[in-house]
Amino acid sequence: MRALLSVADRDGIASLARDLLALQVEVFATDGTREHLAAEGVDVAPVGDLTSLPSLLGGQVKTFHPAIYAGILARRDRPEQLAELAEQDIGLLDIVVVNVRPFAPQVGARLLPLEDAVDMIDVGGIALLSAAARNFAGVTAVSDPARYRDVVADLRSRGTVSAELRARLAADAFAMVAAYNAEVAAYLNHVSGIRFPDHLTLVLEKKTDLGYGENPHQRASFYRETTHRQGSLADATQLQGPAPSFNDLLAMDAAYRIVSDFAAPAVCMTKGVTPVGLASRDDLCDAYRRALDGDPVSAGGSVVAANRSIDATTANALLGNQYEGVVAPGFEDAALAILGQKRELRLLRVPPGPGVGISDYGMANLDFRRIGGGVLVETFDRLDPDRQQMRVVTQRRPTLEELTDLLFAWRAVKHVPSNAVVLARNMAIIGVGAGQTSRMSAVEIALHKAADRAKLSCMGCDAYFPFADAIQLAAERGVTAIIQPGGSSRDEMSIEVADRHHMAMVFTGRRHFRR
Repeated sequence: MRALLSVADRDGIASLARDLLALQVEVFATDGTREHLAAEGVDVAPVGDLTSLPSLLGGQVKTFHPAIYAGILARRDRPEQLAELAEQDIGLLDIVVVNVRPFAPQVGARLLPLEDAVDMIDVGGIALLSAAARNFAGVTAVSDPARYRDVVADLRSRGTVSAELRARLAADAFAMVAAYNAEVAAYLNHVSGIRFPDHLTLVLEKKTDLGYGENPHQRASFYRETTHRQGSLADATQLQGPAPSFNDLLAMDAAYRIVSDFAAPAVCMTKGVTPVGLASRDDLCDAYRRALDGDPVSAGGSVVAANRSIDATTANALLGNQYEGVVAPGFEDAALAILGQKRELRLLRVPPGPGVGISDYGMANLDFRRIGGGVLVETFDRLDPDRQQMRVVTQRRPTLEELTDLLFAWRAVKHVPSNAVVLARNMAIIGVGAGQTSRMSAVEIALHKAADRAKLSCMGCDAYFPFADAIQLAAERGVTAIIQPGGSSRDEMSIEVADRHHMAMVFTGRRHFRR
């Protein structure tokens, strides 16, 4: 039995090589892998012993040779192919261990000239792995160091690798090859300016299995993108508490996305994917308290996200309520000690993004919605308000205080499921109407949540008001200013009602639907 080793990820390869040699497997390795093994005290044969040729073109060509590919691809159940190999004095290769350096992190970590990125594209390893996986009936294709133990265990107990394990390893190998090629394709589309290619290939790697999905009878797993991107929940480190569920992750992601939209310190509580509390202040603890005041009843059992590290003062304030989890870019040591009193409270720390000069591409810039038989793909709704496109359409212009709250409400309503309405006052939401089938219903719910606090508040709406009745109701409850996209055939009626109540109204010319 013979094995060929060529790995970029050297984790566990020395131990594997030792085990193979102890099991009387003849081991060959490419130059870099062989040098690493030698440094670990493991002596294996060079791949040149198979090809009788040195590495060519700066190492690009070292395994492309009939003595290697014929030894991999020959069908063990076809005597004529085995006889052909014997005539050419070519031996079989039974185990092929190959992994390559991931392409996306290399080119995403920094801006690279196209020529440099192309030089990073692996060809030999991908071809070897594809050939070995194709002939899994007789060859073991190993692409993941986590599988080394399984291979050695089979060899020790059976003297060979089982057909079942070879099939699973082949599936792993083909998935890795597909993912690698998809990353290269995504990068080339990116540098060519192609946002929506004819064939959109996505690369995800499993982060963890989940206990269940949205409901207990549904199975679920958590996958992460491989392309570089800003800090996200998929890269978070859990510091304490039980593993988050499917629904926990949805809520945490929604909350963290919302606070990430604000430059000043901000805190958000979400139930499901809807914010029930959101505020932005100069002080993080003040932001938390104002966010909690938005809907203290609904905040119970929610998740909390902050866009600043949690300090001791904020941690002490958090202890006063029951939350499912807290997500933030950091936790001070004192805050961890305080929150550690609630061992069931999940704490997740989101790392910073790669920074300036990153090259996001592929799915990192796209959003997806599943429909029967297909997927809808769009860019993210990330655009900031265009001050030049915004215009005051009422006789009264908003005061500076109103304008501040209007812009806050406009940024917040972007994250609320449509039909969506947000009431804001002093840079905090005090009422939210989400996911309604009519805009009037969304306004009624937001006003009900705000109650007496609706007086002197500002309203943000994700799309235009088709009728003026919602504006009439808002005015009667004390709302003083409104921000909305405009664009209805009845805009003049809405403006007339606003003027009658001495309200200020701003049209943005842009809507924020979110289904």
